[in-house]
Amino acid sequence: MPSSFPAPPPPSPRAFTAFPKALPSRDAVVAALRAAGCVFAEDEAALILEAARTAAELTALVERRVSGLPLELVVGWAEFRGLRIAVAPGVFVPRRRTEFLVSEALAHAPHAHVVVDLCCGSGAVGAALAAALDRPEVHAADVDPAAVACARGNLADAGGRVYAGDLFDALPDALRGRVDILAANVPYVPTGEVALLPAEAREHEPLVALDGGGDGLDVLRRVAAAAPDWLAPGGCLLVETSERQAADAVDAFARAGLTPRLAVCEDLYAHVVTGVRN
Repeated sequence: MPSSFPAPPPPSPRAFTAFPKALPSRDAVVAALRAAGCVFAEDEAALILEAARTAAELTALVERRVSGLPLELVVGWAEFRGLRIAVAPGVFVPRRRTEFLVSEALAHAPHAHVVVDLCCGSGAVGAALAAALDRPEVHAADVDPAAVACARGNLADAGGRVYAGDLFDALPDALRGRVDILAANVPYVPTGEVALLPAEAREHEPLVALDGGGDGLDVLRRVAAAAPDWLAPGGCLLVETSERQAADAVDAFARAGLTPRLAVCEDLYAHVVTGVRN
């Protein structure tokens, strides 16, 4: 589950010395990033230069990126559907392919009034839905305190309420039967495959946001089973999954009494299952 910019390989001594500390320049930044193995060195350099306020800060930011820290954590934000979503160490970085989940939610419920972003991480999905809808009531929840703090900042302008807790246990009972869009970006990496993830995910993001259990669908099944109690009539649950898990995810939605539909975006390599409460 790579983020927008892949992390460079472990740096060599040359990668550090390629960047002059005394007089940073754009060319020096690009050279240092390129030497460290950053594929999009020029694009990354532009973002790092924008984030730095002083020469010393620029040097520090480049050194962090060269050491393997994901670019989003270096500059402190990730782009998601045209928004700058603040991210912090230990918080799941929103993926561009998850933009497809937001698009599917808006296609199904363009006039949604109540939105829940479950397993919210940074709150990117909730923030994107809030920006696209007409002043919706936005709620979000995550089990990770660092994610909750981050999401509160990202959802503040939308008046979003963010709760700490395990899935639906975190939500107020007053939401039962009222939710028009329930977006749940659940972890779906099988436990045995977590070690195969890119280093920027393995080393810098919480395991709880990645590990979906034996077949990767443990959390998805829990969410699907409980969702009908929280959805309004005609409301929808949306989750992202992988191509090989999609059929089992659709089956889990059907078993929960939801009407499922699988949508695929080839460009983003995204697979989203939507389940509607009839």
